[in-house]
Amino acid sequence: MSLIHLAIAFVLEHPAVTAAIVGPRTMEQLESQLGAAELRLDPELLDRIDAIVPPGTNFSFADAGWTPPAVEDPTLRRRSAGRLPTRS
Repeated sequence: MSLIHLAIAFVLEHPAVTAAIVGPRTMEQLESQLGAAELRLDPELLDRIDAIVPPGTNFSFADAGWTPPAVEDPTLRRRSAGRLPTRS
């Protein structure tokens, strides 16, 4: 798995994301990114990523100040089956 595939698949795994925005400048770049849409990341890999960069980590002061619900409630971070809470 390439790093670009991992990055796009990671973004698509989040339930709040409806589309990953990619910015290829060439057809070759686009073709190299398209396979990421078919990837499914397993929960163990996603947990390892969260351990490296914990959800809610801000790398810029401008991003601080609001805590998204998916950071407060871990069950909102994944699309994977069995991870989403039931809502009433």
